[in-house]
Amino acid sequence: MRVTNTSIYRNFTFTANDLHSKLIKSFSKIGGNSKKYESAAENPLAYYEGLNMDTHFQDLESKVSLIKDVKHRMYQQELGARAIQSALTGDKGSKFQIEKALNATSDHTSTLSAVRDELTQSQHEIVNALNVQYQNIYVFGGNDSSQAPFYLSEDGKTLTYRHLFPGDKTTTDITMTLTKQTDGSYEYVIDDIDSVVKAMTEQGVMDLGYGYIGDRDSLIDTYTGGLNVLTGITSKTARDMISLGKTDDLKALIQERMNGSAIALTGQAAFAVQDYIDNPTQDGLNTMNKVLGDTLSEIDASSIRLGTIYEELGIKYSRLDDTHTRLLSVQDSLTEAYADKLGADPYEAIMEMVSNQYSYNAALQVGSKLMETSLFDFMR
Repeated sequence: MRVTNTSIYRNFTFTANDLHSKLIKSFSKIGGNSKKYESAAENPLAYYEGLNMDTHFQDLESKVSLIKDVKHRMYQQELGARAIQSALTGDKGSKFQIEKALNATSDHTSTLSAVRDELTQSQHEIVNALNVQYQNIYVFGGNDSSQAPFYLSEDGKTLTYRHLFPGDKTTTDITMTLTKQTDGSYEYVIDDIDSVVKAMTEQGVMDLGYGYIGDRDSLIDTYTGGLNVLTGITSKTARDMISLGKTDDLKALIQERMNGSAIALTGQAAFAVQDYIDNPTQDGLNTMNKVLGDTLSEIDASSIRLGTIYEELGIKYSRLDDTHTRLLSVQDSLTEAYADKLGADPYEAIMEMVSNQYSYNAALQVGSKLMETSLFDFMR
């Protein structure tokens, strides 16, 4: 009859399971886990230092991922500003068409009709550039990036800015209509200048690893609204003027800059040409030439403002690019420090695994003997 002892079997089972657990952990140190300590009890100081490193690493990883996204959006904004400038002063752009109209000496009607059509097309190209997207984001939408911000009537006369302000439940539509003046020129009549001011002060300041989070002005503003692009007035400039009590001056400046914007100058030229086509008299020709000449003189200033916008975007992009590189370097340093502090030494891990493997195999042999014979025979 086999003699057994329940407590011996119980103790053996506990010991075997413990050895098996140590063997699995030693295997994991050689594999992808590579952690020296599994719990704080093994080395509290090193363990919690490792936790702090891990928290810092996760924050860096989040910033690195976010910077990539913001850089792509800023790049699209820069391309959009360049496209508007190209529609204004590039080959076959508005400036070229105006010069063509001014230099037309024969067959006025045919030439001017083609010029008018090209100018209207340039207006729509400008709006398309203002509605550029990155993934599902309208990059010139400011705080409202989910819907196209600009709409232009087919004839190019009415520009609508559509925006959902933070906290509002309904979208605000701001209409700007090119209206003929007594001298034959055209200016925008803006139906809600207060909402324009509100939209142009929106910012998207983000903590991306550049600047000091306690100083808002040192952080990068990742938003550039379409109205800011058209006027060349940054959100910071608008906010500064308001803080100085110059809100009325800001409104006047916005009105002036909108009338001198790429889309307004292009539209004014198109309608001046159309007015002459409708009234082909000497007075009509004189008025058209005067309006086109004035428009031409303003185009370069508008183009310079656009150039300043995309240069500022380029500077922001460069700062983010440098920050991205720096954060990746810090990540690498943290990874090395983490490995030094908590990572398992490969040689020690292999030796530990061999030792645990030997101990576990020995335990299995003991277990086999326990099952094959009586306790007294085994212990003899």
